[in-house]
Amino acid sequence: MSATGPDTTSGARAQPVRRFGRLQLLRLLGKSERTMAWQVDDPRTGQELMLVMPRVQPADAAALERWQQSVRQASRLDHPHLAAVVEIGVQDGWPYAAYDPRGDATLTDRLGRQGLPGHEAAALATQLLQGLAFAHEGGIAHHDVEPFLLLVDAAGGLRIAGLAVAGEMAARETAALAAASGSALDPGSLRAQREAAERDVLASGLLLHQLLTGEPVLDEPDLGRQIARLPPLGREFVRLPWALAQPVAEPLRAIVNRATDRQERQRYRNARTLLRALEGWLQADGAAGGGPLALLSDRLHHAGVLPASPTAASRAARLAMMERERTNELADVVLEDLALAFELLRLVNSAQVRGSQVSGSGPVLTVRRAIAMLGLEGVRRAALALRTWPGPLDEAGAQALTALIERSKRAGRVALALRPAPYDGEVVYLLTLLQNLGRLVVQYHFADEAQQVRRLMQPVPAQREGEPDEPGMSEEGAAFAVLGVDIESMGAAVARHWGLDDSVVALMRRLPLATPVRSADTDDDMLRALASCANEAVDATLLPASRAAVALQRVAQRYARVLGIGVRELQQALHGPDDAPISREGQTAFGALDALADLPHAAGAAR
Repeated sequence: MSATGPDTTSGARAQPVRRFGRLQLLRLLGKSERTMAWQVDDPRTGQELMLVMPRVQPADAAALERWQQSVRQASRLDHPHLAAVVEIGVQDGWPYAAYDPRGDATLTDRLGRQGLPGHEAAALATQLLQGLAFAHEGGIAHHDVEPFLLLVDAAGGLRIAGLAVAGEMAARETAALAAASGSALDPGSLRAQREAAERDVLASGLLLHQLLTGEPVLDEPDLGRQIARLPPLGREFVRLPWALAQPVAEPLRAIVNRATDRQERQRYRNARTLLRALEGWLQADGAAGGGPLALLSDRLHHAGVLPASPTAASRAARLAMMERERTNELADVVLEDLALAFELLRLVNSAQVRGSQVSGSGPVLTVRRAIAMLGLEGVRRAALALRTWPGPLDEAGAQALTALIERSKRAGRVALALRPAPYDGEVVYLLTLLQNLGRLVVQYHFADEAQQVRRLMQPVPAQREGEPDEPGMSEEGAAFAVLGVDIESMGAAVARHWGLDDSVVALMRRLPLATPVRSADTDDDMLRALASCANEAVDATLLPASRAAVALQRVAQRYARVLGIGVRELQQALHGPDDAPISREGQTAFGALDALADLPHAAGAAR
């Protein structure tokens, strides 16, 4: 580097002009352990550039060649959220990549100490992840995601600079760690590429944490050093604080905390999964328009709410032979197929049908009434219009959906067995099914995400022998972390799309597990409690044997006062004549429940 004389136009001593080859260094934009970035002036063009270079020189000519090859490969990627490389070169043994900043500021310059509103922070993170996902799918990792390497324009658009610049240094660190642990890991292997991509995703989560809080995580501005202090390399624990200048919505909080979870298996494994969660929250929260239904609208149009059951062909043949007058028998046939039952509810509750036939009469919640309104021919047309089984699902997804449908039907039968005499059995059965609508829709339209939700709900094995396993996430928290919206809201969005009013949507929401159930002042309260109890009981039977009996007893105690039931009544409902045990765990739980049933049941105090 060289310097020229002082600027005589200033009375004070001017700073010497610093140069890097022909480039004039204007300002250090930022530095980490792996890279540094400068604002520079190119005297040949009079253009200001952003210069990004590694902190350590390549070890030899071969390493320098590898660096140039990887950065050239990265420069060929064309994406709106990747900054374009205008020059790749070497000066005095130091390689560099130059970018056109287009007058944009770095994210470091944009950040304030109060943090950003949730939607603004999530919007920046989604752009970062879109660029990273595109690069990762092209076989290129960034290796050093840092705020000073992200260019942000006045409208909030983001571009990533420095792609692959730290790659050679990262490969050197990887080789050193592998040698220290006695393992062998080729820096160019698919495993190394996957781990580098996962590091980028973790860095993105840490950056999102900083965007929301306004402070670097662990008071460490270098994201690479933050990563080194988290498991598996370190032992620090990172979660969003509750007291922040900008409030953080619960779904966004769940997403950020999962991104930086101390358990590696709980974190996002690739940029697309974290991106989908953030985009889902942005859509569901309404900032992008449409609410939860925005996540589903295209899929509902192309694949329907649910596919027809595997026996739909024989069911359609039975419908064709039935007579109009046999409505009750026809209703029984329809209720065998959840897709057909839900389709009839959709048709009769649509604004057009209700406006022309049943204006002011409220929502339709029985298949019998739907048949009366649509007629036998309308039922036949609805059956033929359903998507054939299993729709777009693969074999594993179809098996999971089948199990969930049977689980929902079982809960409906349990609710029928528990219902007080005055309540219409079909209404009770359908409302119990509708409390599972969100789960069913997510399993059908978001099968991969549904599998992630189930995985996050599983207990996390203890890190040390003798310590208890960590409990998994709640279903709501896991759904927030995967989809950006809770599962019940997905079901509610579909119900509103059908034309069901808010009173019915309220019945579709299960009673919160954390809230005691003490009274049912109205028929709606009783119906909601009845369906919730049945669904909770069936969920409990699917738990491991060591927990199922206790969970079932807790369900009986929870609803004892409102439904007038005890353990014995719950046991009898679960052992209904049409029900086979769901699993070995369920059979063991029922055995334990038999013993509990001989004790004074929880409802005794309430009676």
